[in-house]
Amino acid sequence: MTALHLSFYSAFTLSSLGLAFHRTHLISALLCLESMMLSMYIGLTMWPIQTQTASFTLLPILMLAFSACEAGTGLALLVASTRTHGSDHLRNFNLLQC
Repeated sequence: MTALHLSFYSAFTLSSLGLAFHRTHLISALLCLESMMLSMYIGLTMWPIQTQTASFTLLPILMLAFSACEAGTGLALLVASTRTHGSDHLRNFNLLQC
């Protein structure tokens, strides 16, 4: 395993552990999701370079576009929930009450 693979796997693992165990604020959950997407983007970008193929060059760009849409939707939900509930604490949100 190269140092690039180790850094990619450790970044993704730390981001998923942060998402699983550190869920106090919505902004921290969104930040962990973005770091997961960034590590996946770097991995998808480096994969065709290491295998010397040019057929998968569109996949990282498509993933980056979906990541930008996910970030915009997450920030819109953050603003809307902060306006309605007064904070972004995840313990204040109850899906049963609308």
